[in-house]
Amino acid sequence: MPPSLFDYLVENEPAFRKTRLPALYSEFQTQRTIKPDAYQANVSAWRQALSRIVSSGLAPSPRGQDPSLFVLHSGEPLARALESKQYGRPLALGAVVQEALAARDLIPLREFLEAKESVYRRSWSVWNLASWTMKQLGVADYLKKDTLPPGDFVVLANVEEAGRAFSEHAKDATGAGTRFERTFTKAHFLRTFNSLLVDGKQLSKTDADVILRFLSRDKGAIAYDGATVRINPPDSAAEADDEPPSITPEDESMAQIKELLANLTHQAALLTDRIAQLTSQATLAAKQQNRTAALAALRSRKLAEATLARRLAAANQLEEVAASLEHACDNVRLARAMEASAAALESLHARTGGVERVEEVANTLREQMAAVDEVASILAESAGTVVVDEGEIDEELEAMEAEERKKREEEAERARAEEVRKRLAEAGEVPAALPAAGTAEEEKRKGDGELRFAEDLMSRLSLKDEGGCMRERTANRALRVASGDDV
Repeated sequence: MPPSLFDYLVENEPAFRKTRLPALYSEFQTQRTIKPDAYQANVSAWRQALSRIVSSGLAPSPRGQDPSLFVLHSGEPLARALESKQYGRPLALGAVVQEALAARDLIPLREFLEAKESVYRRSWSVWNLASWTMKQLGVADYLKKDTLPPGDFVVLANVEEAGRAFSEHAKDATGAGTRFERTFTKAHFLRTFNSLLVDGKQLSKTDADVILRFLSRDKGAIAYDGATVRINPPDSAAEADDEPPSITPEDESMAQIKELLANLTHQAALLTDRIAQLTSQATLAAKQQNRTAALAALRSRKLAEATLARRLAAANQLEEVAASLEHACDNVRLARAMEASAAALESLHARTGGVERVEEVANTLREQMAAVDEVASILAESAGTVVVDEGEIDEELEAMEAEERKKREEEAERARAEEVRKRLAEAGEVPAALPAAGTAEEEKRKGDGELRFAEDLMSRLSLKDEGGCMRERTANRALRVASGDDV
């Protein structure tokens, strides 16, 4: 025995915990103006609970009809199914349904199926504006009846959830496939997607009509005319020129061929299994020396093989027809693409002004470029031409290099003289400083003077004094430095 709706809500709905059950089953519509927060919390909990009851397939349905996953059958059977032994019937259930109807979370089934415009579009008529004004002023609360309205109402949240599931499965099933792959008969479409939309549950006939209407009118995910379904490609906006918005006779032919091909493929699979089974029966009968049973199994297998051959031949013919239809659709897209390209090229050609216009522009450009060159030539003549004498440049460069070499030689001479002074200073026989360097001739005379000074110093040094050997070596070193032998 399936659990009661009360037990199901207590086990699956967090809002229906034991501490809140008395409030949820009470007549809380009286709190609408006194405690609006508590009232809205209770209404929200019940609206979510009703949605869960319907999607689970446990909601009561009219006799002779399959349980619906998208449609709530409101009335006495629903109130009786939600009754609790401890808390009785939910006294504010009528107010909950009225609030859901006002918010368009519940939509009458007939209105949903017959509406031409999307259920998301709100038209602000005079009556709607007056109703909104009365609700804002609180007048509508006094006019509202809290009785449970009977009838069938589409639970929009459940339909939206199934629509999202369809979008995911449609990508896997067809992707961005050809138009043939995305076209189905209604029966074939339901066989393909029935168990994929609501947690593996099967949709009723009413559910199928609701979801197909929702996907075509409110979501634009499919094109549907009551018998044929064509799934729109993901980039439908980009391919709007390739596929018409409504079902065409070509779509009907594709859908019928596709369904027949699927049926033949299914029959071929069954016949293949039947042939394998009959072969096993004939083999077993032969082993048991049961000639009659073996012959009967072989005759049945022959008939099954003949039937399978006919089914496969028909399937091959339909596959050829399907391939031709796909090729024809590709040709249509190609022709339209070429037509659009030709129109684009024609527009671009018109913007260039034609061949004569382009030639005229090119000639004008060449004339203007020649004029620019002529003006530049005239300006160059009027400014004069500067002639550069390469010989003078070479002589100037050589003079600069000679001057640079002379400077380097003078620096070398000064460095040698400084070295002599340092070494003689170490011997303790020369003044702390010498006259500053002058010209080249002065430097030469100064060097000769230093040399004579060193020689005179050598003559005056006593080689027999203490440390005389060291002074002798120092003086000899000074003589070699002054003469340029030791650098």
